[in-house]
Amino acid sequence: MTTKPVLLVDGSSYLYRAFHAMYKVDLRNAQGFPTGAIRGVVAMLKRLEKDYPESPVAVIFDAKGKTFRDDMYSDYKANRPPMPDDLRLQVEPLHTIIRAMGLPLIVIEGVEADDVIGTYARQATEKGLDVVVSTGDKDMAQLVNNKVTLVNTMTETTMDIPGVEEKFGIPPELIIDYLALMGDKVDNIPGVPGVGEKTALALLQNLGGLDSIYSRLEEIADLAFRGSKKMAAKLEENKDNAYLSYRLATIKTDVALEQAIDELKHQPADNEVLLKWFTELDFKGWLDELEGEPAAVAEAGPAIETHYQTVLEEAAFNAWLEKLKTAELIAFDTETTSLNYMEAEIVGVSFSINPGEAVYVPVAHDYLGAPEQLSREFVLNALKPLLENPELKKVGQNLKYDANVLANYAIQLKGIAFDTMLESYIFNSISNRHDMDTLAETYLNHKTIHFEDVAGKGAKQLTFNQIQLEEAGPYAAEDADITLRLHEKLWPQLAEQSGPKNVFETIEVPLVPILSKIERNGALLNIKSLAQQSHEHGETMERLQREAYDLAGEEFNLSSPKQLGAILFEKLNLPVIKKTPKGAASTAEEVLQELALDYPLPKLLMEYRGLSKLKSTYTDKLPQMVNPRTGRVHTSYHQAVAATGRLSSSDPNLQNIPIKTEAGRRVRQAFIAPEGYKILAADYSQIELRIMAHLSGDQGLKKAFAEGLDVHKATAAEVFGMELETVTVDQRRSAKAINFGLIYGMSAFGLAKQLHIGRNDAQQYIDTYFDRYPGVAEYMDRIRASAAEKGYVETLMGRRLYLPQINARNGQHRQAAERTAINAPMQGTAADIIKRAMIDVDAWLEKENVDAQMIMQVHDELVLEVAEAQVEDVSKTLCERMAKAVELSVPLLVEAGIGDNWDEAH
Repeated sequence: MTTKPVLLVDGSSYLYRAFHAMYKVDLRNAQGFPTGAIRGVVAMLKRLEKDYPESPVAVIFDAKGKTFRDDMYSDYKANRPPMPDDLRLQVEPLHTIIRAMGLPLIVIEGVEADDVIGTYARQATEKGLDVVVSTGDKDMAQLVNNKVTLVNTMTETTMDIPGVEEKFGIPPELIIDYLALMGDKVDNIPGVPGVGEKTALALLQNLGGLDSIYSRLEEIADLAFRGSKKMAAKLEENKDNAYLSYRLATIKTDVALEQAIDELKHQPADNEVLLKWFTELDFKGWLDELEGEPAAVAEAGPAIETHYQTVLEEAAFNAWLEKLKTAELIAFDTETTSLNYMEAEIVGVSFSINPGEAVYVPVAHDYLGAPEQLSREFVLNALKPLLENPELKKVGQNLKYDANVLANYAIQLKGIAFDTMLESYIFNSISNRHDMDTLAETYLNHKTIHFEDVAGKGAKQLTFNQIQLEEAGPYAAEDADITLRLHEKLWPQLAEQSGPKNVFETIEVPLVPILSKIERNGALLNIKSLAQQSHEHGETMERLQREAYDLAGEEFNLSSPKQLGAILFEKLNLPVIKKTPKGAASTAEEVLQELALDYPLPKLLMEYRGLSKLKSTYTDKLPQMVNPRTGRVHTSYHQAVAATGRLSSSDPNLQNIPIKTEAGRRVRQAFIAPEGYKILAADYSQIELRIMAHLSGDQGLKKAFAEGLDVHKATAAEVFGMELETVTVDQRRSAKAINFGLIYGMSAFGLAKQLHIGRNDAQQYIDTYFDRYPGVAEYMDRIRASAAEKGYVETLMGRRLYLPQINARNGQHRQAAERTAINAPMQGTAADIIKRAMIDVDAWLEKENVDAQMIMQVHDELVLEVAEAQVEDVSKTLCERMAKAVELSVPLLVEAGIGDNWDEAH
């Protein structure tokens, strides 16, 4: 018999606790899938495995559906809100990961996890075994005895018999009585009205358990607590509730179990499954732990013998130069001093033209004792004709960065034929990571040398010029070699798919040099204006803070949910719209938005929060991001992030600058044109609705767009049964919410909330909409069926979005995938259209030698700097070219504006 304690893990308790602990952080993978609860529970399990090695273990979760307690009391847990969607999505992946870890996972219908744990605990103690119950649930304290201990890994606390007495003031055998008297709001256990914690303790400590209390009611009046004289009558009146509560709170210890306590075995881990899920969920640290473990992630074929060379001599370099001139395809990479392309200096370059063979040419390693290297000027001058030769095909991993760095040395990289990051992204955009290390493990079953392996980590991390050539050479050469090998693995698979191949060749690769150019163009900022805005926002925030204090009648921390909740809901008695998982009144943004419609303090707080975010994110930060050499701010555009194909931007993120508030528009006013130029902004009008009209073929929508009608007014006229000219502003706003809501899969509940109407009225709007636009309803049915059959949806140009949950048995997962199936073709097609427009506009600007340059792309909008003398002509031609980027069955409408700053032009 083992001397190790049996470990029983309350998975359901930790699932909720982990979710809400991570809620404020909102952890998600690159595709936006929530991961916080999974991360929290897996971390807790790993901690327990470390703390209790070799212990028999079981992880127990609640089953779906009702339990015997619902039969006992129909209102049991009736007040509990439904599981949040972001949490529900994480349950099945978490169960899969736990099983893959080799841990027994127990789910038994008709009872709760507590009852299964209680039964296992009884079985174990009957066999003389010690038990550790890992939980955060206070109800479990009733199980504690001389063989059963509770441990909470999240708070790092352990609770034995003295621990229960210290925490609750009573021994474990009175915990059920304690819960019966107090009741439980979360589980909707009624208890005895008026009995709180202090009263319950006074009764239990002086009179004993429930049976004893009811046999000694006459003694209650003598106890020294408030209301004791009336308590006996209250207890008598609620005796049935008290005993019902006792039964509801009692953990069963006789559940029929498929596996007995001595059958719980820790199985070997399934590393292949863990690798798949840790990769998909972006759990890099745990991926690293799996390194070296047997896991067949790819048919990599036989190991390739490598020959890596570091070139220091001119003769060897010239020999490689001759090889490059006649190569069919060159894998190319730069090593630099910085990830900031505007500041990066080239330290060396690497090439590969045959798998397993690569060269690194260092030019600027300057650590103490570094050997003499070929000069950067000599190497780049020799390479310039090759790098600028459009006929000499190149492949790289994120070549846009290399193109930007080369531009610092007046080299315009041409001949970009392939990019392994983009190949991976187009092949499967929902795959979380498209970096070289991940791709090498996924497709080549090869662990690369990581940058941290040669440069170190944290504050002491070296820049590449400080790394010794003995380490830098193999690392840099491997980058080029792996790039070539990845291309040879990915491209044949991608080329078999005509749609994705078309997107790769005609949209994504041609866009690389254009995005590089836009990034390097940058945008001019009025730094003084931003400084003035920051100053004014600071003053306004101080005023708002004082006004908030006046409204509250006291000073408080405007950023503290706890203090804010006390002011709003306890002192001012505002209605509680939503509660946190712990039962406290929520002060989340959506709650404040709703309260702000009727109450001054929430309205003021919303204004304060908005200004605080605007100040910290933009007006304070943007001036610090201006490049001192160009006087401009240079964002980075990312092609391989959004699953639908939309571009994203960072450092700074230009796509989140608010446009609906005056303060947000002032930030846009700081994006200015240089002297002699104007800002020209052109964007597609209602492009996703037009794409819906084209994809669905709905005659009503097509007619509205063909006739140039205001489509939202037209929808309002149809839905509300009225003439077009009589539609009010509010009715148009409601119709706009319907138009956009439905293509994003909005339910009647969501529409009702947005329009502040009843759910039945919202459903009636939706039903009427589909009656008037039957083609839309038919399209939605058609695309759901097609997605379920194929497992993916496509844009007009052939971009694919895979939907792994489209046939999931879990209804929530399936419905989420169906909503994506409806919307993704529209979002993706809109992304493809503006990318094609950018390619065409760039070619036109180059060919006609127009005095204009693209400086930003934001959502469905292109922003240019144009010479004043040409701005009218450029505006007209730009709109025409954008409108012809693709031919739809309805006209594409492009609207342009001209101004001295971005806000004026928008």
